[in-house]
Amino acid sequence: MEDRSKRMKKKIMILGASVYQVPLIRAAKAMGLVTLVASIPGDYPGFELADKVYYINTRDKEEILKVCQEEKIDGICTTGTDVAVSTIGYVCEKMGLSGLSEEAAHRATDKAAMKEAFFAEGVSAAKFYKARTFEDVEWAAKELGFPVVVKRVDSSGSRGISIVKEPSGLKEAYSCALERSGKDYVLVEEMLGGTEIGVDGVVQDHKLVFFAPHEKFVYHSQKITIPEGHGFPYRGSEKVQKRLQEEMELAVKALDLDNCSVNADVFVDGEQVWIIEMGGRTGATCIPELISMYYGFDFYKKILQNALGEKLDFSPERQGIHCMAKLLMSPVDGRITGIDYEGIENLRREGIEIALDYPVGHPVEIMQNGTTRIGHVVARAGSVEELDKIVARVYGCIEVNGVSLEELWEK
Repeated sequence: MEDRSKRMKKKIMILGASVYQVPLIRAAKAMGLVTLVASIPGDYPGFELADKVYYINTRDKEEILKVCQEEKIDGICTTGTDVAVSTIGYVCEKMGLSGLSEEAAHRATDKAAMKEAFFAEGVSAAKFYKARTFEDVEWAAKELGFPVVVKRVDSSGSRGISIVKEPSGLKEAYSCALERSGKDYVLVEEMLGGTEIGVDGVVQDHKLVFFAPHEKFVYHSQKITIPEGHGFPYRGSEKVQKRLQEEMELAVKALDLDNCSVNADVFVDGEQVWIIEMGGRTGATCIPELISMYYGFDFYKKILQNALGEKLDFSPERQGIHCMAKLLMSPVDGRITGIDYEGIENLRREGIEIALDYPVGHPVEIMQNGTTRIGHVVARAGSVEELDKIVARVYGCIEVNGVSLEELWEK
């Protein structure tokens, strides 16, 4: 009783109020925490759930710090986005809170600084060049050999990233990478082969105390692959799983991450493993929901406890359940013209978790990256084919421009 009374008085600052932060906000409320949320103004669902809202850009370190000091917060965190990680590191360092340092946050959010740290520590990663001009990009591509990947260094969710197969595509890729970037340089990397997977984890006291590799499902557009879902468990060999853990631990050390969640994009080819990039926060695309379903504990609660400086126990609470998730997205621009809510509820009664981000009448965009989602599906499924059948049934309940999404995707 005393412990609960103390916890109820604790304050947590959550940066961001989008659909990706909503489950974190709900978990904080369920834990009895005083829940503060900061984000730019907008149509964000997290605002109405918070105890207190601050309309501040999460990149504004000084203003966020000022509020956190005035509120005397006990912890600060986010999930599903890199945008706020640098601010979290700044606040944690200034206030002595549990979390990564400002410098570690910089390495985890600037892909060029990250790759330099990987190279210095011997992490298995793609060859790369940092490019400040288009001429630098041309030179780097020539040195690496086509195809190459041109990346914005300060983004997540596949934004500002292009796969370039020939010289004629470099200029557009360079412009795309610089667009909306806060940096005056881009990254040019060799294109790796193999199978792309994801690995999430948690770091405490500079050690990787939780390690969760998982399958990744991607949508292949003309210029880039877009993460659209994940699945547990990862079925790689014992030798590959060991290599994954070793490289993850090396990457954590290279970035000097501490008391935070981590999310990595990884390529596996045979027994070879490459860390593409690593963030100092939990991944998006339903990863926390899948971890919770597979291991039996509430992973959002673990994120919050880590931010509050509590020691964590990751012992599975049940035998692993095969589970998968995919984002709901539209293949066209338009507007939601109908939702069969009865059909959605029938699917939910079958144990399928369905989240719809928008009501009828809301505009939707053609899928471009993880932010153009219109919802998600999480289900117990043992294969992608089984999951896709479930997703198709959900798409059949949603109309865009007067046509069901199931029909639109079939076209």
